Amino acid sequence: MTYHPFQIYGRERKSRWLITVDHASNHVPVEINNGDLGLAPSDMERHIAYDIGALGTSLRLGELLDAPVIASNFSRLVIDPNRGEDDPTLVMHLYDGTIIPANRYIDEAEIERRKEVYYRPYHKAYGELVAEREDPIIIAMHSFSPKLNGRASRPWEIGILHAPQEDRFSLPFIERLQEESDLTVGDNEPYAGHLLGDSIDSHCFSKDTPHLNTLIELRHDEIDTDPKQNAWAERLAPMLNDVLERTGL
Repeated sequence: MTYHPFQIYGRERKSRWLITVDHASNHVPVEINNGDLGLAPSDMERHIAYDIGALGTSLRLGELLDAPVIASNFSRLVIDPNRGEDDPTLVMHLYDGTIIPANRYIDEAEIERRKEVYYRPYHKAYGELVAEREDPIIIAMHSFSPKLNGRASRPWEIGILHAPQEDRFSLPFIERLQEESDLTVGDNEPYAGHLLGDSIDSHCFSKDTPHLNTLIELRHDEIDTDPKQNAWAERLAPMLNDVLERTGL
């Protein structure tokens, strides 16, 4: 089979929504150390390798919103598509206390090769999907660990990350989520909402008029099975549409 660094699901769908999954996969292409970063299989199933549950949730959400879904097909440990090309964390040597053996002595030539073969094709396809929509609304789907090593447990079931220069959709969406009595909603939690050169920065803020967008982080124990992924997608879809209707954006 021919390897592709990304997958697009439902490209024919024509709504304003576009769903992106930067960290969809824990796959390591065979060209990299015979498909092995030197980590134990159990480590490759952890959050350090990919966003657990994000792809399945996104695929169901895409069906409900009539939205295409673009998903990476390489582990974030190969190269992180949600980082700028000059970001020092683009290829991680150490993540949450775990050394990545195949990255430990990586040189600039191999980083450039990974950019050209994996990172740039993903972003080219991402940009094409954005350009196909007159008024796109980009939903960047991620998941986060309930607890990092040596850190406190994270109480939020869902967090919305947003940048101060583009809050037209994210802030009303946070308000809508806060109407749900059973949710602890993170506002730029568990991370800060804007990183120069990240996917949203590259594809939304490089325009004269920023595209509507929001970044959803779901705690991955909330979406670690197919039924949970479907349930969250079916909960989020009407809320997203409700915010769009309320704001008139």
